[in-house]
Amino acid sequence: MKRAAIIIAMLGISAWGLAQSAFGQSSDKPAAQNAPAGQGSGQTAGQGSGQTAGQGAGQTAGQAAAPAGKRPPQAKTQDEFAAYKAATALTDPAAQEKAAGEFATKFPDSELRALLYKSVMHAYQQANSADKMMETAQKVLTFDADDPEALLGVAQVLAERTRDTDLDKDQRLAEARKNAQRALITVDTDVPSGGYPAEQLNAYKGFLRSEAYAILGTIDFNAKAYPDAEGNLRKSIDAFPQQVDPIAVFRLSVALDMQSKYPEALKYANQAVDLTKEGTPAGDAARKERDRLTQLTGGGTPAPAPPKN
Repeated sequence: MKRAAIIIAMLGISAWGLAQSAFGQSSDKPAAQNAPAGQGSGQTAGQGSGQTAGQGAGQTAGQAAAPAGKRPPQAKTQDEFAAYKAATALTDPAAQEKAAGEFATKFPDSELRALLYKSVMHAYQQANSADKMMETAQKVLTFDADDPEALLGVAQVLAERTRDTDLDKDQRLAEARKNAQRALITVDTDVPSGGYPAEQLNAYKGFLRSEAYAILGTIDFNAKAYPDAEGNLRKSIDAFPQQVDPIAVFRLSVALDMQSKYPEALKYANQAVDLTKEGTPAGDAARKERDRLTQLTGGGTPAPAPPKN
């Protein structure tokens, strides 16, 4: 979960960044269309001091041809935006969640409700609180059923935390798969893109696709559907090569191992070792897998089969 929070921060993608300039240019004007997530703090989506989301007459041809994506949310009043800023300024996840609930009650029609709960979701994600992250992700989906980050937040927890002994195992995994597959579609329709740097937008979308494929690969891996796991884990790595997920790399190695593709499995085991630290669960598993595959490819006595979870 922390990989998502770290990379979102690295890319400058955040709920705060999406709405912080709604009233940034003038304290007495209604909200201009906000910059999409990650855009500079002083830049409004309208690119002009008085332009609102509905003003199209003054747009240039280049602005009219902006990449497809939904309109960024915006505050309707100064009080609404001030309350949003106050809530997002809180650093404690529980306090921020409480403030988000109060905000939603006070501004029941606000377009910023989903953004605020995404901020809470990120806070719980950074705190490594999986259950609360999923809970707040589900709250985001009540406001925006197609938000790709929230879809993946729910899917990730379901995929990683569902056990064979769970009575609702099939239902949980079906929901995880459905959400991940849906996110692969809505990443191109639900992410605001107007006025957003193409390089940064593409990196953000690539990261979300990487997460979606990693989740699908995890579900297949745990079901011992190794060819399917291999395909989805390769897609995860290819979608965001700037910073691959070490767990996806390790699972790809094992999936290849289970199909007797030992030389290529060793290649990814070595990569997993490079990406992890010795003494951590992931690092130790990667090193055991590397040692096993080294023996197999070198003709020695193989080590025990790798874990399948």
